[in-house]
Amino acid sequence: MRATLVYDLPTRLFHWLFAGLFLLSFIIAKTVDVDSLVYSYHMLSGLVLGSVVVWRIVWGLIGSRHARFSGFNLNPFVLKDYFLEILSGSKKRWSGHNPASSWAAIVMLLLASGLAITGYLMSTGDKEAVEDIHEFMANAFIIVVILHVTGVILHTLRHQDTIVLSMIDGKKEISDSSDSISTTHRFAALVLLALVVSLGLFLFKNFDTQTRALKVSGLTLQLGQSKAETED
Repeated sequence: MRATLVYDLPTRLFHWLFAGLFLLSFIIAKTVDVDSLVYSYHMLSGLVLGSVVVWRIVWGLIGSRHARFSGFNLNPFVLKDYFLEILSGSKKRWSGHNPASSWAAIVMLLLASGLAITGYLMSTGDKEAVEDIHEFMANAFIIVVILHVTGVILHTLRHQDTIVLSMIDGKKEISDSSDSISTTHRFAALVLLALVVSLGLFLFKNFDTQTRALKVSGLTLQLGQSKAETED
């Protein structure tokens, strides 16, 4: 029975916002023509994604026990042993992020940061210089996601431990109850949600669908070709 609370609400909320925003941006980029107005929303989604990543970095420093980066196991030798234990049928359970998910989380945060930075540079006119890098990181991100999901499935089948549910209710089955957290940090989760909604509305309000330009604090970001340019 999964009775031990290990993941706070802000961490779980970030997980699903992060996944949803990236998938939205990636699907639009891969299925919509660059001349379409819809393509601009790929960039708007990317800006929100970048802000969510900044929030997660801060929460990784000040958040609860298993949300902090200091709780991630990034020792490569431990990662190797983790995979060997899966193959050998070991039933060892990790109270927070296991070595594989620790690495996946860090790599995805780094790639998402790179995507936000290169996407921003592309919108300011340096498209040719960073477009290939941006696309490479997006494809690398998808590969990491596939590996991560595969790892979750493999872990679930091998250990009979539905860890995906831990990112819904925050609970896991662990032997040491002292690894639990005492609060879900609901207020921090509300702050995160409010920031995302507020930023989304702000970007939507300041985005000109005719010129495909986003004006923020005197700065103009070009999120696609203007309607006049696409009709030429």
